[in-house]
Formats: sequence, C-alpha cells, structure tokens
Amino acid sequence: MSYQADEKGYYGEFGGAFIPEMLYPNCEELRQNYIRIMQEESFKQEFDQLLKDYVGRPTPLYFAERLSKKYNTKIYLKREDLCHTGAHKVNNTIGQILMAKKLGKNRIIAETGAGQHGVATATVCALMGIECVVYMGEIDIARQAPNVARMKMLGAEVRPALSGSRTLKDATNEAIRDWINNPVDTHYIIGSVVGPHPYPDMVARFQSVISEEIKWQLKEKEGREKPDFVIACVGGGSNAAGAYYHFLDETEVGIIAVEAAGHGIDSGESAATSALGKIGIIHGSKTLLMQTPDGQITEPYSISAGLDYPGVGPMHANLFATGRGEFISITDDDAMKAGLMLSKLEGIIPAIESSHAFAIFEDRKFKENDIVVVNLSGRGDKDLNTFIDYFKLA
Repeated sequence: MSYQADEKGYYGEFGGAFIPEMLYPNCEELRQNYIRIMQEESFKQEFDQLLKDYVGRPTPLYFAERLSKKYNTKIYLKREDLCHTGAHKVNNTIGQILMAKKLGKNRIIAETGAGQHGVATATVCALMGIECVVYMGEIDIARQAPNVARMKMLGAEVRPALSGSRTLKDATNEAIRDWINNPVDTHYIIGSVVGPHPYPDMVARFQSVISEEIKWQLKEKEGREKPDFVIACVGGGSNAAGAYYHFLDETEVGIIAVEAAGHGIDSGESAATSALGKIGIIHGSKTLLMQTPDGQITEPYSISAGLDYPGVGPMHANLFATGRGEFISITDDDAMKAGLMLSKLEGIIPAIESSHAFAIFEDRKFKENDIVVVNLSGRGDKDLNTFIDYFKLA
C-alpha cells in the first residue's frame, strides 16, 4: 500500500478534482503537463539553482540540545524558518512560478491566511516580473499587517475577502472565482496541499525537498537516513507533506501531525479537523472537513492565521483514516507557551503555526534514543504582536 497520490489524484478515498465545468480546462492543462515539466532537465536545473542561490537551501538540520535535554529525547529541528521570506512556502512558489512560465501564463493569483504564502508568491512574481494578485481575508489582513506591507512592497495587489468568516477559506473562494473569470492568462498558485488534483500532489512534490534533505542530513549526523518520528503542524498541510514525503511509505518512521484545537476541541472554536471532521468536498477536493450535520462548512478558529482552515489536504485525511499518521490537537494556550519556551531554550522564535508542533512534547513522550525531527516551518516575526499581546511583553 502506498500513501502517495495515484494517477487520478487520490490518496486512498480522498482527493480527486470536484470542480465546475469552467475550471476543467485550467486543471486539465496542469494535470496533463505538471509531471512532464517537473521531470525536464532544464526545469530541474532552474528550480534547484533558485532553491540554492535565492531561497538559501539546504536549510540546516539543527540538533536542539537544550530542548532534547528537557524532554529526554533527541530532537532535531528542520530550519525552514531560515528560508528566504521566512517559511517553507517559497519552495512551492518557486516551483509553481516556473511551471506557470512553462505554460505561458503572465498573471498570477494566490490566496493566503498567515500571509507567508502571499509574501512567497509576491516574492517570486517580483523575481520574474509577473503581475500578482493575492486574496486575503479581511480579518487576516488586520492580524498579519507586516506581511500585508511586505506583499505591497513586492508589487502585489492585496485584495480583501469580505465574505463568510473573512479568513483563509474565503480568500480561497475569491481566488477560485478570479481563476474562473480569467482562465487563459492566469495561473493560480495554491499555497497548500489542498484543492483539486493535481495541486495536492504537485505542491507536495515541490515541498518534498524538505524530507529529501532530512534524509542525507540525518545520515551525516546520525549515520542513518530515517528518523524515528517526523512531526509537523497541519492546517492545509504543505509543510507537513514536505517533511513526510520521502517517509510516507517507510512505515517504520512515525508520522505525527499536529492540528490547532483553538480554545479546545469541543469549545466550538477549533480547527482540529481530524477530531471534528467528516468526509466532504471543499475547494475541489474530497477530504475531511469540519461541517454541520446538514453539510454546511463550520467556521474554524485558531490563534494562528495559517491553521484555521476547515479541512486538511487529502494526503493528511488519508494518513488519519488509515492510521498511518498520529494526529494530536493543541490548544492556543499550549501552542503559545511552547513558542515562548522554544524562544528561551534555543534562541529561536517560531511562527505560532510551528509552535503547535513543539507543544506536544509536554504530553507525548519519546524514548531517550529516539530521533525526532520537528519541521520548524516558519519564523515568528509575523506573530510578534500576537506574542506581545498574549504574554503582555510590551
């Protein structure tokens, strides 16, 4: 059994392309060409060169000595926070902007929640001189103001999503509407392993550079390619997909996905899809989705703007449904404390998204000789105001 996508874009029973007829040509063009283009030598060379010289890869695999001592296990941090733009998102946007150029597209649209994907998209559009429109929920625009300013400095137009909860789900809806209206010249850079096939698989492939590096870096440091556990936070789940990718079918490697429980799984203000979700369709993909008994999407909540998505990508839905992945839900309070703890123990201020992953060590125990890799998906600059307000640091 493989936990990778099949040729129709399914991970087990999850995935596929449930799209309106007007989007079919866009998705079909991508589906027919994405693997062929990614395997072209010229594409691989340009992608690898930009990851090296522009993004700053490989990112370090850092042994967190004080953190390891505190929790009596061997903890390594995959430092995606050190990527250009401050998070893993740029791995995917570099790949997709090159894909768009190969397909002859001259306009880019994107959605963003925490702003990191928006910044990464605006960055590569500036690099390539391509028009960029980023859709962002009105609430997220307010709570992620530094990233909004960065996008505008990079030449992107930031359009607010004013419907629904005015967060990531609604920004995605607006971007899809734009794509339907501009099918010929526009490429939609989806920022996570969500949406219709081929996006979940394509984004996972671009992000798989993370697990590819973990393997050889761990070989250098520990004499083995496989950790005992890989841990990552999951909203839509692109950083997790990248960290898990080369270990998905290596069942001796434990996969741990950490979701946002918000104020508590049963509080009515949560984004813990694995605990609360049922099978449904969102943004063109069959997956686990938080919804009411009559199928209306439930509004998610997390203090982290990047984790308050009402579903998960189909890869993660399959990992949960099959038991391949261990899913843990972490509250706002525990995530914030974990972020402050990492800052004080290791001198690294993580994004609040990433902080959720570190919070599990309080309750989830590991053996002394276990090698545990945590994907530190982003840095905390964008969240400083939230940390300041939460802990009254000012």
